[in-house]
Amino acid sequence: MTTLGKPSSQTVEKPHAKRGVVAAAAANAAAASFASLTSKLDYMSASDLEQVRLAYRFADEAHLGQLRNSGELYITHPIAVAAQCAEWKLDAQALMAALLHDSLEDCGVTKVELIERFGSPVAELVDGLTKLDKLHFNTREENQAESFRKMLLAMARDVRVILIKLADRTHNMRTLSASPREKWHRIASETLEIYVPIAHRLGLNQTYRELQNLSFCHLQPWRFAILSKAVERARGKRRDLIQKVQREVEAMFANAGMKVRIAGREKTLYSIYKKMDEKHLSFAQVTDIYGFRVLVPTVLDCYTALGMLHQLYKPVPGKFKDHIAIGKLNGYQSLHTTLVGPSGVNVEFQMRTEAMHVVAESGVAAHWLYKANHPQEAVSGERLGSKWLQSLLDIQNETRDAAEFWDHVKVDLFPDAVYVFTPKSQIMSLPRGATVVDFAYAIHSNVGDRTVSARINGQQVPLRTELRNGDVIEVVTAPVSTPNPAWLSFVRTARARSKIRHHLKTMEQTESESLGGKMLAQALRAEGIEQLPGDSEQHRAIWDKLLRFTGNRTRAELLTDIGLGKRIAGIVAKRLVILLTEIGQKPDALLLTRERFGNQETVSQGALILDGSENASVKFATCCRPIPGDAIVGYLGRGEGLVVHAADCPVARKLQHKDNERFITVEWSDEPIRAFETGVLVTVTNGKGVLARVAAALAAAEADIIHIDMGEDANQEAADLRFVIAVRDQPHLDNALRNLKRTPSVLRAVRAKIAS
Repeated sequence: MTTLGKPSSQTVEKPHAKRGVVAAAAANAAAASFASLTSKLDYMSASDLEQVRLAYRFADEAHLGQLRNSGELYITHPIAVAAQCAEWKLDAQALMAALLHDSLEDCGVTKVELIERFGSPVAELVDGLTKLDKLHFNTREENQAESFRKMLLAMARDVRVILIKLADRTHNMRTLSASPREKWHRIASETLEIYVPIAHRLGLNQTYRELQNLSFCHLQPWRFAILSKAVERARGKRRDLIQKVQREVEAMFANAGMKVRIAGREKTLYSIYKKMDEKHLSFAQVTDIYGFRVLVPTVLDCYTALGMLHQLYKPVPGKFKDHIAIGKLNGYQSLHTTLVGPSGVNVEFQMRTEAMHVVAESGVAAHWLYKANHPQEAVSGERLGSKWLQSLLDIQNETRDAAEFWDHVKVDLFPDAVYVFTPKSQIMSLPRGATVVDFAYAIHSNVGDRTVSARINGQQVPLRTELRNGDVIEVVTAPVSTPNPAWLSFVRTARARSKIRHHLKTMEQTESESLGGKMLAQALRAEGIEQLPGDSEQHRAIWDKLLRFTGNRTRAELLTDIGLGKRIAGIVAKRLVILLTEIGQKPDALLLTRERFGNQETVSQGALILDGSENASVKFATCCRPIPGDAIVGYLGRGEGLVVHAADCPVARKLQHKDNERFITVEWSDEPIRAFETGVLVTVTNGKGVLARVAAALAAAEADIIHIDMGEDANQEAADLRFVIAVRDQPHLDNALRNLKRTPSVLRAVRAKIAS
């Protein structure tokens, strides 16, 4: 039984590690010349090859004098990355970007220079790689690792960026032994948590297996060494058995006249280790280390081969999987079955076509590989194609050319989410279309409620700005700030929407309570009582009696009901006077005389002063849009709070006729604190630039345009433009109208009553 504990110092495999470093250095030295790369580019045209050569020369000059940790010339790294891309048969643009991928960051080369020399597509690929290099995974939580993987994929709108990045990481891992030992753990962990799953998701099986083993080797070298030796011993012991199985299977297919290609498959050291660790198994208990792949011409042959194998050996119950009928998300397709071979040893078989094998080994890169290796099938019925929305290449339809292919792959792998950073580099996932306000509420409701402005990547932006992958967002708050009802028109997340509504509802209730208190106090003054009863024990008894009379549970609820128009302040005030009289507090005759005026039938409750600070508790009617300077009246709608109308408004007159007791006297403050909306009707002669001139005239008068309605007659000689503008008072409106009347092409400009 092999255990995975740390061995004693006598068993340290240092010569093994050294051999690996020397072999890697030798391989890199061999790759240093451009000739080693061109030998892999036989699938390219002469013109494409020349473009790649130009990129190599530029990169060689840019990195002149730079060395890697191993002491080799730096150019060996870009060449090795390009060579890996050539293995995947990537196009000339991708190979050029691979050669140039470090020049933008390390050598002072600008993006503009790359565009001028090599064209925009290559420059965009290099720029995309540079942006990914700036992202650093610096947290340990698993969910952060998942978010980081998704962010990398979502940021790379061109899949070639990810492929080049994986090639870059693969070469860095191959040469990691030359780096300082203290860097091993961080880089290997990042590779295992971020890049290995990406390679798996994209179906790059060979890269996935290599990165997994290289990460394991540098993260846990002792266990890697022990497991390597155990697998070697097992390989020797089982060699005869494996060869016997292969001979029997080949003979069976040959007798049936079926053309197949059989290849061995071995489980990676890391996957063996994970299985042992998670299932608490010894090495001897891991039975599926070895297996076979059976490559056949057609999909039907896959199922035929499966039936024949089940006749040769008994299948293990529950160990059959059909990944052809139901393919994996990364495009992988195969039939899997585990059979009981000679001596009772379990052996796994995978049946697939050659096309499926290309996808299984190279995933997304299979688009180029298959096209290069099977040009005759580019127009055949069974084509290799792209289903990028499911993160895979499907075997059914091949896209007709690379341009069409990119139209598919430029869609994000994760179309429904964006991944952004907080200023402290924490990654947050939000729905696509989410705005700065959504981000603020995702952090905390208090941050959302107090948001006043924001910066994205250091730039000031409006709060309605939609977020993009990789944005760093900084929210600015203020203690006195409150949510704006307009935010509801653009927020995307349910959390932000519910928090805004809750705050507005609470704020409306608080303001309605404040308004109700003012209205009851004024109604009480009209009855001759100077102020509302306080909180003394005697007055608390009066409040209790008043609440029993009105049916409210608390004083706050009563005042809110008055503010919302559910109760008439005058009726409550009269009852309160009776209760105060019972304890000897009689109305002041002088105050009563001063407050009461008018004829005997009308009793004023004192005017409520409005300055624009009332917010949700007071609404200004859209049928007449009153502004300071207009005569106004206040209508206490049932549950609507106070609605202010112009005194000559037809709607207000109609309400006054049938519901007079709900009207109270309201007056403008001498110094309103904000602008108020009103309507303006402008008749113009149609012509080029008319709307711009009208808007400029309003801007010159310092009147803000809130809304424009151009009506149905926009194409006629004369047209009516209806504006809603914000002005301070009547003189301000008069000034705006004068400006409009002096504007060329304006025939008429008047204030308008605009119905809501």
